[in-house]
Amino acid sequence: MNLIESLSRTLAPLAVLALATSLAGCGDTQTAAPGSGPAAAATRTLVLGAYTTPREAYGKAIIPAFQRYWKEKTGEDVQFQESYLGSGAQARAIVSGFEADVAALSLEPDVESIAKAGLITHDWKAGPARGMVTRSIVVIAVRPGNPKGLRDWDDLRTAGLNVLTPNVRTSGGAMWSVCALWGAALRGETAAPKGDTAAAEQLLRDVLKNVSVMDKGARESIVNFEKGVGEVAITYENEVLVGRKAGQTYEYAVPRSTILIENPIAVVDRYAEKHKVRDLAEAFVAFVRTPAAQRAFSEYGLRPVDDSVAREVAAGFPTVKDLFTVGDLGGWPEVQKTLFEPGAAYDRATAREGRRQ
Repeated sequence: MNLIESLSRTLAPLAVLALATSLAGCGDTQTAAPGSGPAAAATRTLVLGAYTTPREAYGKAIIPAFQRYWKEKTGEDVQFQESYLGSGAQARAIVSGFEADVAALSLEPDVESIAKAGLITHDWKAGPARGMVTRSIVVIAVRPGNPKGLRDWDDLRTAGLNVLTPNVRTSGGAMWSVCALWGAALRGETAAPKGDTAAAEQLLRDVLKNVSVMDKGARESIVNFEKGVGEVAITYENEVLVGRKAGQTYEYAVPRSTILIENPIAVVDRYAEKHKVRDLAEAFVAFVRTPAAQRAFSEYGLRPVDDSVAREVAAGFPTVKDLFTVGDLGGWPEVQKTLFEPGAAYDRATAREGRRQ
């Protein structure tokens, strides 16, 4: 359990909010609590609780664009408080008292956990793209020139290979990575026979035994890779593209079969209403799905959910021979039962290596 998660269980919600904001490390972040302090007289504040991967997209592109848009439309200034954690950790922080007005997370079950806590009261999946805002795929990040020749999931079983991937108990990215391995195996796109769950579990075991570091989030994992840790990282495609945009020289391989990552966003009704910013939160969630915002996301390696923009930027993203979804694996309830519940396939695969997470 990280610092924010631990404190969120014991401190007052506003104290957790101030701490999460201070640790976000974003230059645009404001420290005043919503509805209080001198800034509140002239502006309103929106609190964004997000997963780690799209930090640059939100901080450098989406938020400044929305601030300009809102100022031109209403004459009102908007300040943002931003917190970035592993998706599961962020969801738990929000449930435990971190008062985010908007939750932008890695996967549907994390938003659903906030809804089950009574904090999201509307049907957040009823709108455009079923509540999703961006997409990506799970890929294999490799060193420049790919010296190990790593191109597909079976290559990651090589004895002695040093692999990085985050911890599924805190990171949505880690869950997506496990789903990619599992799904590719079940679909007969690895050495495992199609539909053979025992062989799919063996693939998980073989790959996970090579994992040297399980960070709390996808961003921490790729930062470790940038520091020279590991020979390969299982990660979001957009993490690699953001790194390359910032001058990193690593590369990535797209497995012939991988999963389509779909990232949700939702207004956290109870907190937005408490802070009297529901209209602002709803406007922001609508804004991130506009063509302009979708193009901005694509510049930071995220695949658009807007079909017209997706066609515009398609040349910038490689195609996948066999691209599947969580729905192809039975949906999130089935995936969680099969893979991630205590004692399920993930636990069995890690426990046998003495690495239960």
